[in-house]
Amino acid sequence: MEIFQLLVSGLANGCVYGLIALGFVMIYKATEAVNFAQGDFMMLGAFVMIGFNNAEYLGLPFAVSIVAALVVMGAIGYLLDRLILRRVAGESQTSVIILTIALGFVIRFVVGLIWGHEPKSLENPIIGQDIAFGGIVLGLEDVAVIVITLLLTLALYLFFQRSKLGLAMQAASQNQLAAYYMGVPVKRIQGFIWALSGIVAGIAGILFATKGSVDPTTGLIGIKAFAAAVIGGFGSLPGALLGGLIVGIIEPFASRYMPAGYSQIAPYALLLLVLIFRPSGLFAQQRNKKV
Repeated sequence: MEIFQLLVSGLANGCVYGLIALGFVMIYKATEAVNFAQGDFMMLGAFVMIGFNNAEYLGLPFAVSIVAALVVMGAIGYLLDRLILRRVAGESQTSVIILTIALGFVIRFVVGLIWGHEPKSLENPIIGQDIAFGGIVLGLEDVAVIVITLLLTLALYLFFQRSKLGLAMQAASQNQLAAYYMGVPVKRIQGFIWALSGIVAGIAGILFATKGSVDPTTGLIGIKAFAAAVIGGFGSLPGALLGGLIVGIIEPFASRYMPAGYSQIAPYALLLLVLIFRPSGLFAQQRNKKV
């Protein structure tokens, strides 16, 4: 029973890591850039949801707050690309990485300025509700996180593999100039993918906030999500989710069965082993660049 409880808890946390990792991978697939502020985007999405939903702020209905928060996060992602990232187009990837790291600091500062630095909780209709069967008690929020993450991952995978827009995004990632000559609107594609990554980060933030309180430093779990993306195979959407699940499952078991403190280092020890023995990741999609 205890093992099953640890497994479900790990899966729920791993789903949040996986969703953040999906944001890393989506942006990388479309632009070959790495957004190290993706974890802070997740944290911002949680606070935007709290701002719309909680009674001490706007107090909108829960469903309306979800839609409003995701629209705001999509708009922030698009405007980020439109107003900032396009101005560094053609610069080295190092410049983009530094820019996104700085953006993370700015997001944490702005959130602290607006909502304060104390932990905040999301008022939601499923908090404290449990599902019991066979002597096992599962939190409804954990089940919701797992189900929503699986559905979203499937939708994104089908989008990238089956839709014309998704294929155009992959073409732009592999060779932007060639994609442009083939009629792919590269700039609009990039704006759309940044908006989509903002929405995914918003979903991750809302799901994370249903499980507990958040504060401006919550976005630092993006480091674990980045490790999950690398473990799964950078560039693979299913790999990002599976990497997140692996990291999420390792933590509670390491905390329960290993000496104190080892649960924090266990994911990075796995990352080190993966980089040594399979640098492309456990579930990497090997393919040559072509359009």
